[in-house]
Amino acid sequence: MARREVNPRECSLASALNVVGEKWSLLALREVFYGVHRFDGIVRNTGAPRDVLATRLRTLVDGGVLRKVRYSERPPRDEYHLTEAGRELAPAMLGLMRWGMRWVPGAPVGPTVFTHSCGGQLDAGIVCTSCGEKTGSGDVALPDSGTAEGT
Repeated sequence: MARREVNPRECSLASALNVVGEKWSLLALREVFYGVHRFDGIVRNTGAPRDVLATRLRTLVDGGVLRKVRYSERPPRDEYHLTEAGRELAPAMLGLMRWGMRWVPGAPVGPTVFTHSCGGQLDAGIVCTSCGEKTGSGDVALPDSGTAEGT
């Protein structure tokens, strides 16, 4: 039986996952957030295959999440640094890390703290833009998309 191709619902999440949604992309971003900017360091700390990591880093650069900074002309070598778009991934990255610690049995507890320039810890959360209240997942109402499940 031929597999039927399904057209996924288009949304910003699907678009974002096209850029950052691969395992090695997220782990590479984790390393850059922690200050590891060179390819060999990212390989060492993630265990990613070199060819796969090179492809993921290229996607992140092309997607505007990372930028290359040349640190050696001979041989030509680049570091990877976060762009503004990349820095804005911090809450999502922190949220995923904390979710993994809480909900994935046996997940290693690693460094999951991002710090603010004042030295305090950053927290990821959902905050109402009207009243400023931090909410839980039970307080979130999604807009009706007009498509019922299964239709």
